[in-house]
Amino acid sequence: MTGALTAALTPVADDTGAYFSVGLRDIRSGAIGTYGGGWFDTASIVKVGILAALLLTAQDARRELTGQEQAHAAAMIEHSDNGAASALWRTIGGADGLDAAHRRLGLTETYGGPAGRWGLTRTTAADQLRLLRAVFEGGSALSEESRSYIRTLMGRTADEQSWGVSAAADGTGLGFRLKNGWLPRSATGLWDVNSIGHVTAGGREYLVVVLSDGSPRMETGVALVEEAARRAVAATTAALNGDGGW
Repeated sequence: MTGALTAALTPVADDTGAYFSVGLRDIRSGAIGTYGGGWFDTASIVKVGILAALLLTAQDARRELTGQEQAHAAAMIEHSDNGAASALWRTIGGADGLDAAHRRLGLTETYGGPAGRWGLTRTTAADQLRLLRAVFEGGSALSEESRSYIRTLMGRTADEQSWGVSAAADGTGLGFRLKNGWLPRSATGLWDVNSIGHVTAGGREYLVVVLSDGSPRMETGVALVEEAARRAVAATTAALNGDGGW
């Protein structure tokens, strides 16, 4: 599957000055493909990890989330509210708490942001696929109730934030759950733009990760992420359905 992604995404890389990495998993077959590599700033996609860490903490204490925690979780995932994220970051114990939760979920290449700057958490496309597997597939430390809760919130993303990997899904406004992240870097004036989630396309279900940095504007970063997601899913669907090479 990686070969199909390389053929589909190399032209995209040739046309942009930004750098990007893609990870994709077909849930039915378990096949995984990757393109690019390296570490990226998470920006707001880390909010899925923060919520997972919060839910693991609640599971360990055998308690439900408080009303305030639920309000913060909904605002953080559905509207990408930074104040809510900062509040829950403190609740989970900051970077140390995030890292501990990620290790329980199988992530090995993600490190919480320093000095409370959760958006500067560093990650890889492969690790974000591991996080999505922990949320959308069985067998993780997250309970079924916790997994369902995260999936539900990711399916309620505000309309203005429903760009990203959703571009690869069948239909309009249907068939996807996601979380996006975007961050202008003061040192360079360039943008980090990321998108992770679950999409349904071509009769198959995919976990899709697109991480990028170096776009001159947020809009060009969004366009890059969406084009990469569309091409990756289309090429993989053709390969898995026998219409394209591996």
